[in-house]
Amino acid sequence: MIEPAPGILLIADPFLKDPNFLRTVVFLCEHDKEGSFGFVLNRQYQNTLDELIPELEGHPLPVYYGGPVQLDSIHFLHRYPEDIPGGQEVMKGVYWGGNFDAAVELIKMPHFNPDKIRFYIGYSGWSEGQLNEELTEKTWLTVKAERRLIFDTDYTEVWKESIKHLGGDYEIMANFPIDPQLN
Repeated sequence: MIEPAPGILLIADPFLKDPNFLRTVVFLCEHDKEGSFGFVLNRQYQNTLDELIPELEGHPLPVYYGGPVQLDSIHFLHRYPEDIPGGQEVMKGVYWGGNFDAAVELIKMPHFNPDKIRFYIGYSGWSEGQLNEELTEKTWLTVKAERRLIFDTDYTEVWKESIKHLGGDYEIMANFPIDPQLN
């Protein structure tokens, strides 16, 4: 098991029943003695960005459900460090946040590539020691993140692709039904 840290994926155990995290993959942005913070990569929110931010009318970018905490906040991951100042590099080439106004203006530019930015409503958070306890309970599997899983993989395939990334016996788990009793 890889220790939790920024740039690590938390992959929900195939048998985890918590509805907030059933078959989810969380990209960790922070992990320290005070707690952990990240975004669910594979749950699309019901509204598009232009429905949430009227100034972006005509730019119906998907928004993802980042997690159950602070559902009144919008966050973003991106690959635009030159165009969006203030972002924090979580792993090579992947930045969290930055100047939101600059992101809004970038979206309106002709050179904007929507495959290089993802927006999240809410986030996933753990208090001090909570994530480590869940890892001890085998709630999560961990693996180093790959940019393709964050930006280039269809969100409906992220959990399966992440499980396959673990290799070995985990690859067969990718096709397990949510409830094995239904098999």
